[in-house]
Parts: sequence; C-alpha cells; structure tokens
Amino acid sequence: MASQNKDDNRLDGQVERIVFRNEENGYTVLRAKVRGHKDLVTVVGTASSINPGEWLAADGEWITDPGYGRQFKAETMRASQPDTIEGIKKFLGSGIIRNIGPKYAEKLVDAFGRDVFNVIEKSSGKLLKVEGIGPGRRASIKAAWEEQKGIREIMSFLFSHGVSTARAFRIHKTYGEHAIERIQRDPYCLARDIRGIGFLVADGIARTLGIAKDSELRARAGLEYVLQEMTTAGHCAVPRGDLQSKAVELLEIPPDRIGGALDHLLENKRVIHDEDRRGRNLIYPPKLYFAEWNFAKKLIELNYGKHPCPKIDFEKALEWVQKKEKIELSENQCEALRLAIQAKVMVITGGPGVGKTTLVNSVIQVLRAKRMNVVLCAPTGRAAKRLSETTGLSAKTIHRLLKFNPGTGGFIHNQENPLEGDVFIIDESSMIDQVLAQQLLDAVPQRAAVVWVGDADQLPSVGPGRVLRDVIRSKAVPVIELTEIFRQAAESRIVTGAHRINQGQLPEFPEEGDKNADLYFVEQPDADKAIGVIKRMVKDSIPKRLGFDPIEDVQILTPMQKGELGARNLNQVMQALLNPRGNQIDRFGVIYREGDRVMQTENNYDKDVYNGDLGRIAAIDEVQGEVVVKFDDRRVLYEFREVDELMHAYAITIHKSQGSEYPCVIIPMHTQHFVLLQRSLLYTAVTRAKKFAVLVGTKKAMGLAVSRADSRERVTTLTERLQSQR
Repeated sequence: MASQNKDDNRLDGQVERIVFRNEENGYTVLRAKVRGHKDLVTVVGTASSINPGEWLAADGEWITDPGYGRQFKAETMRASQPDTIEGIKKFLGSGIIRNIGPKYAEKLVDAFGRDVFNVIEKSSGKLLKVEGIGPGRRASIKAAWEEQKGIREIMSFLFSHGVSTARAFRIHKTYGEHAIERIQRDPYCLARDIRGIGFLVADGIARTLGIAKDSELRARAGLEYVLQEMTTAGHCAVPRGDLQSKAVELLEIPPDRIGGALDHLLENKRVIHDEDRRGRNLIYPPKLYFAEWNFAKKLIELNYGKHPCPKIDFEKALEWVQKKEKIELSENQCEALRLAIQAKVMVITGGPGVGKTTLVNSVIQVLRAKRMNVVLCAPTGRAAKRLSETTGLSAKTIHRLLKFNPGTGGFIHNQENPLEGDVFIIDESSMIDQVLAQQLLDAVPQRAAVVWVGDADQLPSVGPGRVLRDVIRSKAVPVIELTEIFRQAAESRIVTGAHRINQGQLPEFPEEGDKNADLYFVEQPDADKAIGVIKRMVKDSIPKRLGFDPIEDVQILTPMQKGELGARNLNQVMQALLNPRGNQIDRFGVIYREGDRVMQTENNYDKDVYNGDLGRIAAIDEVQGEVVVKFDDRRVLYEFREVDELMHAYAITIHKSQGSEYPCVIIPMHTQHFVLLQRSLLYTAVTRAKKFAVLVGTKKAMGLAVSRADSRERVTTLTERLQSQR
C-alpha cells in the first residue's frame, strides 16, 4: 500500500473499490488501502476518471462525517496506472477493458507480471501465449485498450475545462484519436455532433480556450444551434428575423455581427434561404430544404402513369372481397377501394373506429388476388407489428425495409437501388418526418403505386415536418377521408371520446360506479395525490379488475418529461413501485435494473434498434460491462457506456407513443402541463388505448387541451412545393 504522508493534507494509496460515482460531474466516493490504516479509508472528491487498482494521490483534509464517520475529503485527486501485482490485477479485472474480467486479469498478470500494460500496448502478439486468448480476443483486447486510453485522455481534457466527462465515449467514437485536436480547433463541433452535449456546454469550453464572446466562430455556431433547436421543435425552416433575434438574445452579440455570420453561412451553403408564398424570408438546414423538394418531385412523378394492377371488374372484386372477409364496406370505403386499384398515389385518412384497418385489408386482398407484390411498412416497430397482426402479412419498419448501409451511412435501397414491389402501403404515416418520408419515396420504383394511411388529426412527427397533413392540404393526390363510425366502435367511449375531442368537446365519461365503460376520468387537482392515484391503479385496481400485467400492459402517457407528473419523475416512482430490487447499475445519474421497461431514444443502425422501440432489461453483466435488452424476440447488447441511449418507459411522453397501441393507458392531464396542452395531444393519447383508458387530473387542463386546435403550427413549405410540381 503506501504511506499516508506526515502532512495530513496528503494521501497516497491503492484504490480498492468505487462506492459511488456521478459521471456527470466526476464526484466519487471510493475506498483505498493506505499504509498505517488497518481498515480501508474512505475518500470523497471529484476526478475525471478513476478505477479499482489504480494508484491514488489526493490533496485535501480529514473530516468526520456525521453519517459516515472519518473520511478524507479530497480537493484534488490524481490516478495513475498501478505498479503492484495486486493493483494491476484489480485494475484489469475492473471491467475498464472489455473482454478482460477477473479471470483473464489473473492469467495475464501471471504471464507477464508488471510488464502486462506494455505487452498489451506494444507487443499484443504475445497475448496469444495465454490460454484462452486467440486472435479474435487478442484483437479486441488491443482495440479496447487503445479506446480506453483515448477516452481517458478526453475525460481529462473535458474535466480540466470544467465539463462533464459522461459523454467522453461518444466523443471518442465520433472523432477517434483526433478528438482533442478537433475540439480545440472548434469546440462548437460538440454541440453539432454529440447527443447530450448542447451549445451551452460547448460554449463553456470555448470560453476556457480563449474564444472571444463576439467571435465570428461563436456567432456562426450560435446561429446553427438556434436553427437546430427550432427544427427539433418540428419546423423545416425558420423566418430569418426570428432566427437572428433569437441568436442575438442567446449570444448577446450585436445584430450586425449576427447578420454577417448568417451571410457567411448562406454563402458557404451551410444554410439555405428561400421565400415562401406568404413573402416570408425562410432559412432552412440544407437537409430539410432538399428533403421537401425531392419528396414533392418524386410524389408527383409517381402519381403519373398507369396503376400496376391489371384491369379489374370492380363490382365483382367488391362482391368477392366482402364475401371472403364476411364484411360489408360502407360507401366511403367502397370509393377508397376503387381508388386504390386505380390511383398511383392516394391517401386514406380518418379517426378511430371508421374502418381504416378493414379497408386496408380489403385493398390487400384484391391486389394480391391479382398477383400484386404488396409491401407493408410503418414508422415504428410496434406499428409494423400491429400491421402484421391485422393483415396476416409481413410488415417492416421503414428503416428495416430500406436497410442501413454502414459503409455509406445511408440506406441500401435508394433511387439507384430501388425496392421491389408493386404497391406500397405505408401505415401510421402521420408520424413520418420529412427526411424519412423523402428517403422512403426515393426507394419506391417509378412503376409502383403508393397508399398512405394515417390519422391526420394525430400529433405530427417527432422529427421536422408534417408530411401527411401537407400532402392532404396540397390536393396534389386523391384523398379519401373515412368519417362513418361503425356500430361496434361507437359503443366504445374511447372511440366516441376521441371524436368529441377532435371536435373541440370534452369526452362523455360514465357515471360513478359504472364499471362497464372503457374510458374514465379521475379528478385530482393535487399533483402529488394524483401520483398516489396512478400508483394504486397500476399496482392494484387495474390488474385486479382487468387482469392486465402492470409492466407489460399498462402504459402511462404524459404530455412532458419534466415536472411531478412528467415522464422522468413518474418513471422513478414506477420503478420503485414495480421493480424495486435486483441487479442494477448507475449510469449517467440513472439506475438501470434488470426487469426495467425501457425505450430506445435514437436510431442505432449497428444494433438494428430505432427511436421508440420498447424493450425490457433482461440481464446486466458487471464483468463484461454489458446490458442485455430484449426487444420482442430479439436480445440486444449494450455496453455500460451506451445505456444513455435507453430511457425508462413505465411512463413516456405522448409524442413518443405515436404509432403504438397499448391494452391500457393512464394519462395525467394537469395544468402543470399548460405549455404543451393541445387538442391533437389529448386526441393522440386517448387513441393509443386498445381496451381501457383513464385520465387523471383536472377538467380545466382537458378543457384547455380541447380548445387549442393547431396551437403549435409548424413552419413547412411542402404543400406549396407539391402544388408547384403539378
């Protein structure tokens, strides 16, 4: 071990274990072996990176904590590679290097002693002499060693600039060995490229690097940041005046300097200017500008030409499909069916209970009877799965249909390599954003027909654009809106309530004591008590009365992430209620536990999981540093440092629920959600329930929501692009 210096303000020793570490700010509680101390010493302080087995040098003072006793409070902590055999084994076996757990750490140290680090770094071929290490493991150990070295260098750099080290892995993954050089040259690249690092953090690093507040670099980066933030809110473009004024406010830079920076971005095609029909000067990110134009061009091109389906005697086809499916189509549905075998591009829209599923099935049956290759897809895994269940045919997510190409970073299927198919039916199309819609249409062969199916009154896509609504408004292609609520559906308060919401009215709720309805409201103006109501419903009353599994079948849908009734807090409450104990890890300030319900928050093409996919944590392996998540029948591995791609999903935002259905939904609807309350939000939430829905909160909040129609309009120009192409 080593000695505690005579100076009581200094401590040296070997790190035995990490008790607690906050990756966001580096705060660490550890236990160390220090000579002269019979028991392990507790050390608290902040460090960029520290691991069991490392040698610790700390400056600070001894204190007595009322709850934890005597400990060393470090003002500074420095860690270095261990040089004792015991320390090296502990360091290598701590999980810092993938594919080396305690077992292989023992073997490696037995084989190479104190020279083991040098062997891994400079003579990794020698590792093959160790039993159980073949070429594959050797290569992965070498790569993991280089990676952890690079990550630790980035962590030290970030820490020295007063910034969280939690995203060091993402930074290293994005920039590789040139990360620090890249950040020093332009720290604002972090805000552009790394999820979880915003402009303000990058701006803080820029200040410590000496970049002036009114520098051209900062002005340009600030403008791009403001534009990105506004497109994240769903806009495809931003009025120039709004962009400049928001940038002036954020950056506190004179308007003329901001105007000059914007001119530079325009000259270098980093942003694009155009004027819409209302005379607004709009600024677009290039990707969204070209996504609108290319989508409009391709949709109009597809609309021309002959339908791929051979000539059909419609009356015979109608009689045949109704007899086969034992149904009777409404006049509206018959009109849609006739169009679907004639029009190259069409839209089928309508609310719940109006027979969209029956109609789509009828279209598929008729087309397949004529040997048409019908391709089914939807934006999310759950929507695709539901489409498969209702049609009996295979349906894929759009991402899986297009197939990611890791070599190019794009999709395998595109304009040069189109998909195979005669008719493409795209379900839940209200939630497809502008970029994905364009990528999908690019891959549709020119001879094919396209049927868009969706509910235009639902929330628009999470990403920029409002494609379905803009296509309908353009009148560039035929649209059939189904409006007749079928008798069986009309008996559901979920269906009738959703239509009332859409008409700006509150749903009609059953009388107290009525236990036969499927839509209820529980008034509880106190947010804390509302949480208690939700807990009792999830844990007791709903499972007992309806037989639903509280984790698998019950989904809480809330308007926002923040607040007492927001998704973050409700997830903590539900985790403690439904999954309080078990194998767990603490990463990025979040506890992940085996059995937790989780959601993927970004597209990960390497893992073939996508934003919105729901799963359960099946296993946590401390030795390998891995979490296994089960998505339906697939098991996906995450390294511990990748789990920030996952969020708990006992409660999710209503936006995140688009395209999905759940047996039972609970919807907090409170005035603390005031900013986001709108008609399409409440409508979308209620229509996510298959069998049972309950709203908890206040009638005032619901009244606010139903009275606000399109209160958050998006800036898009797809409608006029489509009209100009006709």
